[in-house]
Amino acid sequence: MKNITTPSTFDLIPEDNQRLAGLCGEYDTNLKQMEARFGVKISHRGHLFCIDGQSSDVDQAETVLRALYRDTEDRQVLTPDQVHLAMSQIPNDQNSAESGPDEIVVRLRRTTISGKNAHQRSYLRNILTHDLSFGIGPAGTGKTYLAVACAVQALADKEVERIVLARPAVEAGERLGFLPGDIGQKVDPYLRPLYDALYEMLGFERVGKLIERGVIELAPLAYMRGRTLNEAFVILDEAQNTTIGQMKMFLTRIGFGSKVVINGDVTQVDLPKGTQSGLRHAGSVLSPIEGVSLTEFNSRDVVRHPLVQRIVEAYEAVEAKRPKGS
Repeated sequence: MKNITTPSTFDLIPEDNQRLAGLCGEYDTNLKQMEARFGVKISHRGHLFCIDGQSSDVDQAETVLRALYRDTEDRQVLTPDQVHLAMSQIPNDQNSAESGPDEIVVRLRRTTISGKNAHQRSYLRNILTHDLSFGIGPAGTGKTYLAVACAVQALADKEVERIVLARPAVEAGERLGFLPGDIGQKVDPYLRPLYDALYEMLGFERVGKLIERGVIELAPLAYMRGRTLNEAFVILDEAQNTTIGQMKMFLTRIGFGSKVVINGDVTQVDLPKGTQSGLRHAGSVLSPIEGVSLTEFNSRDVVRHPLVQRIVEAYEAVEAKRPKGS
């Protein structure tokens, strides 16, 4: 049975023409983006809006419009990415469009960061309440960015003395020995996404100084062997490219007063054929242990370009049809 077509008419307040223009976008591009996403018709006369379509679609579109209008109080011009991000929250989290009293907010000097959907909020909560947290899911779901944000906050609040960011130096079709430069230049490309998140949150100059002082350390996973990491916030990114042995080695580096976050996408493993991913293995073995959390993301949590979400869903559909073990 189809939903009844029910138009909704409402005012966006307070009335502010600059905010209204930012909400609608040039030539109403933001409104058209919402119309295409929800299958509704949006019209307005000034701050009086009317949304026409099936009742459930109308409710979702109104929720997004009101949320985006609130956002214009801080940034009067909305980008297509911000509109997509607001819409992407609806399928997972229709019943909690408003921020709840238990929402986790990471407050940094340059910005404030919060979860954009149910899984991101659960992930942030798990990181703050567990010594060891796993984030498993497709690219674009915010795993690395949110983990780095928690690390920066912990450092600012003096909960840890340093941040250690690690990645396995494994990529499809490439070997470190064939890359130009010294060892630092060889591993730098593998750590670039971590650098980018740090630069956004702390600024280029401050990150450089903290790295020079050893307060922030970025290193390939192989450099972790033989160390004990005390009073540190440790993030292992792209962990799907660890072997079981490497994962065990890394986990046994955890020292007193440390917090560890391990992220990866088990559908994008670049290990040699027949080698089991240490992330997949650790997630199944360790998740029942007290003090360990596991957050699983899916394609609906992707907060990048809308095409990325559709690409992930297409690959998931193919994987679902593939016989196990093939």
